[in-house]
Amino acid sequence: MIASYLGEPRHPYWWLNLEAAPDASVQIGRERHRVRARAAEGPEREQLWRAVTQKTPDYDAYQARTERRIPVVVLERR
Repeated sequence: MIASYLGEPRHPYWWLNLEAAPDASVQIGRERHRVRARAAEGPEREQLWRAVTQKTPDYDAYQARTERRIPVVVLERR
């Protein structure tokens, strides 16, 4: 997940909530899964960012609008 907030200067609230309490659940179709959220860092973040921006170049534009580094959020099943 990308916490872009359309390039606003602050993080979206959903990401701030997950930073404070990273254990969550997601629903895909009818299935619910327990997950733990974390920010991707280093080479993992760069690889994920490139993969996302190749498919959705708008994220590069959002990054250009803000000085904050837009988080790439990984949800890992628990």
